[in-house]
Parts: sequence; C-alpha cells; structure tokens
Amino acid sequence: MRAQFVMSEIGVGLRRNLTMTFAVIVSVALSLALFGGSLLMREQVGTMKGYWYDKVNVSIYLCNKNDAQSQGGACAKGAVTEDQKKEIKADLEKMPVVQSVRFETADEAFKHYKEQFGNSPIVPFLTPDQMQEAFRVKLKDPAKYRVVSSAFSQRPGVQEVEDQRKTLEPLLNLLNGMNLAALGVMALMLVVALMLIINTVRVSAFSRRRETGIMRLVGASSFYIQTPFIMEAAFAGLLGAGLACVLLVCVQYFLVNNWLAHQIDVIQFIGWDAVFAKMPLVIAIGLLMPALAAFVALRKYLKV
Repeated sequence: MRAQFVMSEIGVGLRRNLTMTFAVIVSVALSLALFGGSLLMREQVGTMKGYWYDKVNVSIYLCNKNDAQSQGGACAKGAVTEDQKKEIKADLEKMPVVQSVRFETADEAFKHYKEQFGNSPIVPFLTPDQMQEAFRVKLKDPAKYRVVSSAFSQRPGVQEVEDQRKTLEPLLNLLNGMNLAALGVMALMLVVALMLIINTVRVSAFSRRRETGIMRLVGASSFYIQTPFIMEAAFAGLLGAGLACVLLVCVQYFLVNNWLAHQIDVIQFIGWDAVFAKMPLVIAIGLLMPALAAFVALRKYLKV
C-alpha cells in the first residue's frame, strides 16, 4: 500500500468534514479527560485513605468522676481506677492488632482541647479534671477497629471506644460520589463521541463513493479502501487524546499544585508521576476507540 495515497486520502477526508472532525476531537478530548480525571480521583482517594488511616487512632475514653455521676453503664460504677488502667493497658499491648499504646492524661487532654477549640466560649469554664483520660491506640491494620471495640467497650472504667476514621468517612464518600459522577458524565460523552465518529465515517464514505467505486472496479482490496477512513478516525481520536492530556496537565498544575495544595495543607495530593502514568492509557484509548468505531461503521456504510 502506498503511504502517499493513504495520507492524501486522510487529508481529503479531514478537509471535507472539518466541522464534524472538530466535534469528534472535542468530544473525545472531554470524555478522555473525564476518564483520566476519574482514575486520578480514585488514586487520590486511595492515597488519602492510606495517609490518614495510617495516622488516625482508636481512642479508649476512660470514666472520670463527672461521668460516674451523670451517666449509666460502665461509668455508673465510678471513675476508672489505677488497677483498671493497668489492666486495660496490659491487655492492649498483648493484642496482635495493636502497634502502639499511648496514655493521655486529663491535663494533656485539656491542653489539646484548648489548642483545637481555643475560641469556644466554654473553654474558660473547663478545668483539667473535667477532661477524660484516654488510651490512644495505633493499630497495625486500621480496618480491625472492631476487634478493639468489642474487647474494651464493655470494660469497667471505659466510657467509650471511638474510631477516628468516622470523621474521614464523609469526605471520602463525597470524593467517591464525585468520582462516580465523573464516570457517568464520561460514559455519556463517550457515547456522543462514538455517535459522532460513526456519523463522520458515514458522511465521509458517502462523499467519496465515486472514488470507492472506481477502486473497487480496479480490484483494490477491502483493507486498502477502508484504511484511509479508519486512519482519519484514529487521527482525530489521537488529537482528542492529546488535548485530554493537556487538560489533565492544566488541572494538575493550576488546580491541584497551585491552588488546592496551598488551600488544604492537611491532604497529601497525588503528584506528577500519577498524571504521567495515566497518559499512555488515555492516548491508547483515544487512538483505538475511534479506529474500532470506524471499522464497525464501514462494514455497514462501505460495502466492499
């Protein structure tokens, strides 16, 4: 097959259907940008889980005198005793799922509370003896929180066993919901792009029906006739994939690195390595998807 002929036919097809080709490029670019963004968002959620779940603790709050007076349950028997503290700590250190145990005194709890909620109007009325002592437990696997909860939630002297992951779940669920929404929009844009590709191939095949008929009469093979149409679609898809990669780079540079990273310093955002790792997949899909769509469309609109 002569490469010059194929390239000339591609140029003719693109010029004749310039508007539709532009629409294909934009549709492919948006759908693939959403696809790449969804992959990056999923990786971001995974990174956040690994980062924060590695830092959060399981807190075992102990009963103080105020709890014993105002609450039932385990605290109804009175404030935690020194023997109960030693027993709880010893049992925690024996558990295979526990990585480390740190005891927080009432004074330390009061200090941390003032650091976090210093502007609260109730701070001047609080005293250290009103704060609860607690064991801060670091787990080897944060998902095994229930092992600790079931073992200590009913212990005498224990008011509550709290998993700090609960504070992160709403944020992670929101990000997962946004990821699903992006995937839904991506699927819609992908359908639109496929319809445009098929329509573009149909119009291109109709506009060149005379040339196709002549080539068929002189014995040209089906592959020889179909190749320019398929490569037109692949070229448009490749341009769309390139534009999608540019959009991903712009989002990472302007939105993530230069804005979000400065506004939200408690989140470890994904870096350029994650963005560049997704680009080959985006380009491959942008190249193969239009080519396959064109090949299927030609079986109906180009009888050779």
